[in-house]
Amino acid sequence: MAVQSRKSQSQHLAERLRARIEQQQLPDGELFMTEAEVAEKYDVSRTVAREAVGQLRAIGLLEGRQRKGLIVRHPDPIGLFSASLPSFARSEHDLAELSRLRYVLEVGAIELAVKNATDEQIARLSSIAARFRDIANNGTCLEEEKRLDLAFHSLLLEMTGSKLVAGMQRVLVDFFHSLVETSPLDAVNLDRIAWEHTELASAIGDRDVERARAMLRIQIRRYLPETDTDRGPATRPNEPRP
Repeated sequence: MAVQSRKSQSQHLAERLRARIEQQQLPDGELFMTEAEVAEKYDVSRTVAREAVGQLRAIGLLEGRQRKGLIVRHPDPIGLFSASLPSFARSEHDLAELSRLRYVLEVGAIELAVKNATDEQIARLSSIAARFRDIANNGTCLEEEKRLDLAFHSLLLEMTGSKLVAGMQRVLVDFFHSLVETSPLDAVNLDRIAWEHTELASAIGDRDVERARAMLRIQIRRYLPETDTDRGPATRPNEPRP
């Protein structure tokens, strides 16, 4: 009971400290207090103060500095997400949730990519798609496949013009690429993915949001747990199923 009570006290104190930082709009790098000053000001034990401060340090809101005390920091949500992702994804259910998150983020961001992409970025995207098409025509190379696919999606994220959106998506893209099977894709699947890249790059080049969104849904559908494997591979418009 004593341990639970102390834990509740430290959580409550952490919320009070966070609220203080927000209300006072303390800037990044601002000197806050020492743990001893926190304990004295809020009339709690040093242990409770240390645990509360530890919670805020864990999310990057406070940073300890030797001989200075605590420094206010602006948390890095992308860094926190990246650091916690491997520990979070421990089950099939967790992976399914992350798949849905990636789908929502990436499909939702395509409108930003179409709107904000520069002509130079579109040219680069088309070039990557063309190189992927060459691989499909001339044979397979697993490392080159993964490198080009990652470069293609990374550029899509860059096109959004949003560091937060691009950063969160990049963490998910990198994570799912790390789960890709180590065997090369067969010729049929490689040709299909090459076509998807080409069509998506073309849609963005035409500034066609709806077509780009539709192609991206096709592109990342393989990560969704709801994908019905009995349906067979997706086909191109007006193309009969095998």
